[in-house]
Amino acid sequence: MKKIDVKKLDQEKIVGTYGRFDLVADHGKGAVCVDEEGKEYIDFTAGIGVNSLGFCDDEWVKAVTKQLKKLQHVSNLFYTEPQARVADILTQRTGMKKVFFANSGAEANEVAIKTARKYSNNKYGNDINWIVTLENSFHGRTMGTITATGQDAYHKDFYPFLGHFAYCRPDDIDDLYEKVTDQTCAIMMEMVQGEGGVVNLSKEFVKAAEELCQRKDMLLIIDEVQTGIGRTGKLFAYEYFDVKPDIVTFAKGIGGGLPIGGALFGERACDVLKPGNHGTTYGGNPVACAGALEVLNRVDDAFLTEVEKKGVYFKEKLSAIPEVASVSGMGLMIGVELKKKNAKDTVNEALEKGLMILTAKEKIRLLPPLTITYEEIDKGLKILEDVLK
Repeated sequence: MKKIDVKKLDQEKIVGTYGRFDLVADHGKGAVCVDEEGKEYIDFTAGIGVNSLGFCDDEWVKAVTKQLKKLQHVSNLFYTEPQARVADILTQRTGMKKVFFANSGAEANEVAIKTARKYSNNKYGNDINWIVTLENSFHGRTMGTITATGQDAYHKDFYPFLGHFAYCRPDDIDDLYEKVTDQTCAIMMEMVQGEGGVVNLSKEFVKAAEELCQRKDMLLIIDEVQTGIGRTGKLFAYEYFDVKPDIVTFAKGIGGGLPIGGALFGERACDVLKPGNHGTTYGGNPVACAGALEVLNRVDDAFLTEVEKKGVYFKEKLSAIPEVASVSGMGLMIGVELKKKNAKDTVNEALEKGLMILTAKEKIRLLPPLTITYEEIDKGLKILEDVLK
């Protein structure tokens, strides 16, 4: 095939909604990405937390390829075995009751928002429809989820918004009590605010939100789009907080690289939506579900324990770097505050030296594949340390 100028064509033909880094990715294996010129990079991004098993994992490729040769799509008007199997595993491992499958995290959060409003509408009428989210949160880029997102930067230029969302200061229980009114139908939050700077919530705050939801018959929605499917060392991060959500949204890492998302529904929420209330053409696609099955089968207790250990290892190594001010996050979802150096400049310099990393506000964000080796961790951290020096 004739070689093309990828960057030039991209700039001419693709809408410029992304501030792309200077790398044309060609292929990869595990936690190593290779560009079109053959240069290797240690990957601390996993496609923003998507490639949970790294690039082109052998067993994942085998599972997806097998399903591709059998049935690539049939729509949700019919049953498929891979979708049923993924739903069975998710509900068994979480104790939740049912699953709705979508294609992305934003879509997963949309169905959560709709379910919360219908839940209260069915029981109390149309006036109980406010949803409390957190300042500094991120829930997606659709008109519904961008409204749920508690950051002014994402709201600029897109008025008017959906309405009936209130924003609470993270970890401020008094403010939570003030923002929740008799017209509130749900509280929606991330356990670790990823795009907001990799900021952990406190257990006290999350427990207060759960108690409030139970007492006032509101739904507790936990957004696990970035934290879910082993990223923090648990299947879902809410397990660290000793709470029982009504809805848990997921995406990213469950597909291992293919687009799949969804929402898990607990007892109170599982039968709210009826035929015609919501739908999607591609959600729960059999090929994406085949990839998800391989991911879920691999992410067992021993695997999760290893993710926790790798997270501790990362934090210890990072904390020992003199230029690092602080380290936040859980498991292999890590935020790094720098003492002097600009995060974006650091990302670009690291890329030049063979390391792929991300930013989250003023911090560096690390989301490596869950399968990354200690040798790859050391190699990547050596590059980062050299850049910071």
